[in-house]
This record gives sequence, structure tokens and C-alpha cells, in this order.
Amino acid sequence: MKKYHVIGLGNALVDREFKVTDSFLGKHKVEKSIMTLLDEAQQQLLLDELGKEFELEAKVGGGSAANSLVALSKFGGKAFYCCKIANDDDGKFYQKDLQHAGVESRLHVQNNDGHTGKCVVMVTPDAERTMCTFLGITIDFSLDELEQDVIAESEFLYIEGYLATSEIARNAVAHARKKAEKAGTKIALTFSDSSLVKYYREGLDEFLTPGVDILFCNSEEAELYTGSTSLEAAVNKLLTYAKEVVVTLGKEGALIATREKRVLVPGVKVKAIDTNGAGDMFAGAYLYAITQGWSVAQAGALASRSAAELVTQYGPRLSQEDHQRILKEIRG
Repeated sequence: MKKYHVIGLGNALVDREFKVTDSFLGKHKVEKSIMTLLDEAQQQLLLDELGKEFELEAKVGGGSAANSLVALSKFGGKAFYCCKIANDDDGKFYQKDLQHAGVESRLHVQNNDGHTGKCVVMVTPDAERTMCTFLGITIDFSLDELEQDVIAESEFLYIEGYLATSEIARNAVAHARKKAEKAGTKIALTFSDSSLVKYYREGLDEFLTPGVDILFCNSEEAELYTGSTSLEAAVNKLLTYAKEVVVTLGKEGALIATREKRVLVPGVKVKAIDTNGAGDMFAGAYLYAITQGWSVAQAGALASRSAAELVTQYGPRLSQEDHQRILKEIRG
């Protein structure tokens, strides 16, 4: 038995979340519902404009893979995160936030000058989240931040799609894949955001070569990546890259596919107010269940229920109590 259920590779970002209007996004030419990379000056200008009209709703630790690992940890799994922070206030905040969530790391030995990454999350009345990210020092995520011994001690290596934006990070991912394959560690990948499929396709191609055990994406990302006009056609193409494809379908639930079968996971009816982190929550809950020996259908049910709970509140993470309550409900 390995020491960890999942080791994740991804960006370390401190989220600042605001409730905004569609007119604000239009006025400031922000593309809705996706993630856009900004430099520090551009992000600060956006924050200044937001501050004139809206209150800061929350400041929380973020990052796609980190959110998934926090979910896995709060359900009771063992998680480890490889990322990069600076020795600034946001870096200290991020380290403590991750530690409080029960996710192990070796961030305490990092002493990097620079700025920890920040993500401005803007939520419109239709619950859609729009993100503008300054990666800061995390853009230089490299072999130095890769804990190779932990990869060998983990059941899964979980790769965040956002790392496709950096050549240095892509090289680290390639090295991590080789280590995982040698150690018998399974590989999971999340596309993370449709903007990555649109603008960083070649990086995602690298992550999928020569293949992964599990691929997480939503229906839009699946169809964009494959150039398909139907979900079924997209899934069939994705199964040439992945042994298992998990496609989230929003309020309709999810589709889990292998070459042998399809499992449709029902959605859970809720009133959504913020979709930020829903896909991350789904992946984290699913990986937790799979590493506990649950069936695909059971894992999907836990993931769907957890994601539905998340979108009824602001922010990308649930409380420890919420995780345990949901786990109890699904187990019966």
C-alpha cells in the first residue's frame, strides 16, 4: 500500500472573489466564463476598478489541482501538493491554508523571492465564474518543486491543465510522468478550463502523451479538444488518449466512459450561485472514492453531490463538516 492516495502538480494561487455584473465584464473587455492570464500591472488595474464598485467577498487558497486535493483530504484521503510560492504575505497565507486543509507539501522549505500567484474570480448573477490570473512565481514551477520520492509513494499523479501555459512546467510534468510510469503510479489529468484547450492545445497534447489513466473535463472542453459536434463523438476520440474519461455536464450530472461501458451520473438539483471550483470538487471527490475502492457509479454519485453542494455557496471549497455530511449521505 502506498503512502499517499494522490500527489498533485499545479499552480499556487490566492483567490480574491467578487460578485460582479455582466456589464462590468463588458466594460472592461473581460472574456466571460474562462480564465485569462494577465501581468501584475493589468491585474492590479482590474482590482482597482473592482474596488470602486464591489466588495471583496472572500480571499482563499486556490489553484485547480489544489482545490481537488483539499476535497480529497477533507473526505479523509491522503494528499500531497507540489507547487511554488514566494516568501511574501500571500505565500505564507497559501502555505497555512493548505496545511489547515490537511494537504501535505514541502512549501515550508521554499524561500523564493518574487510574488505568489493571484487569481481574481468574478461571479456574475447567473453563477458563472470568470477568472483573471497573474501567475507570479508559479509560472516557473520546475523540477526543483517536484517531489519525486512522493510520486513513487502515491497511487495517482494528478496533473493540472493550467501548467500547459509554461514551458518550464511542461518539462517538469514530463519528468513526473516518467517517474510515475516507472513506479506504477496511475496518471490523471484535468483540462481545468476551456481557455487552455483554445490557446494552449499543444501543451495539453504533451500532457496526454502517451496517455493517461483518467481524464477530467467538461463537455465544452471535450468537444473543443476533439473538434467534435457531439459529446459521444468527443468521448470516443478522448478514449484514444485515456483509459477512462470523466465528463462533467453541469446540472445534468456527468458521463463516465471507458472503452467497455458508459455510466451516466444523475445531476443534483440545487440553486447555483457560484460555479467556481465545481469541476475541481468533482475531480477531488471522484479520486477520493476511486482510491477507496468504490465503483465508478458510487464515485460519480459522491462527486456529483459534492459539486452540487459547492455551487450553492461562494468560493471553491467546502467545510470539513460539509464533506463528512455528504460522505455519510452517499454511504447511507
